[in-house]
Amino acid sequence: MATAGFSVIRETGRLTTALLEGLGGLVLFGLGMLNGLTRGLPRRHVIVPIFYEIGVRSVPVVLVTGTFIGMVLAVQTHTQFRMMHMESRLGAVITMTLVSELGPVLAATMLAGRVGSAMAAELGTMRVTEQIHAISALGADPVCYLVVPRFLACVTLIPLLTAIADAVGITAGWLFSSQVLHINSYLYWMYAEQFVTGWDVCAGLIKSLFFGCAIAVIACRQGFHCSKGAEGVGQAATQAFVLSFVAILGLDFLLTVVLNTTYYLLWPGAVSLAVVRTFLCCG
Repeated sequence: MATAGFSVIRETGRLTTALLEGLGGLVLFGLGMLNGLTRGLPRRHVIVPIFYEIGVRSVPVVLVTGTFIGMVLAVQTHTQFRMMHMESRLGAVITMTLVSELGPVLAATMLAGRVGSAMAAELGTMRVTEQIHAISALGADPVCYLVVPRFLACVTLIPLLTAIADAVGITAGWLFSSQVLHINSYLYWMYAEQFVTGWDVCAGLIKSLFFGCAIAVIACRQGFHCSKGAEGVGQAATQAFVLSFVAILGLDFLLTVVLNTTYYLLWPGAVSLAVVRTFLCCG
């Protein structure tokens, strides 16, 4: 009994130590990357292919993701709202959910799987084949040459790709609602405009900005510190996606709390106004 208790304590301590070491490593790696940013922007021939790979080639994935999110929201919301005879409010729910929560989170998750894993595998392969060591031997900083361009691409393009996913999802939800569920198009867009504010859109884009930072830092660090061999590269790619996904969920919670608190501090009457507007619309 005592042995089992000590085993649990020892395992808990080991996991806690590993977690703290991982967080510390991410922080140090991120600081090194920020230091690389202060040395100037990467050259065009280095950054353009990375922007193309992360941005342009991710558009089809984002389009498909946004389309199905919008249609699924339309089906689920219509099923619930039909019981309360509130089908006309579909536009408000779909738009609000997409721009503030599901759009940024699911778009970032898809990009973590596609972009984050690819970056970790690419950098891991360079580590295993000692290409990173060769860059250092030539007098260049591998962080500036390899990590900074990928970080800039993620931070710049993931919010843009999220905006595309939001727009496509809202449009897909409207088309499905109007053509299949026979919801009035005017009411769809009227309630969407009435309930969704510019703050909601900005909050979603701010979240996607932080998600992009997390994906870039985690994926690049996993690639830089992968173990030897093909198995190590595979583990780095898998860990990059898993850790990015956990970071996305954690950041989503923290940013939601911070942004909501900030909103109600800046506009104290927003709560009462929202309640009154809800009662007027549902009445």
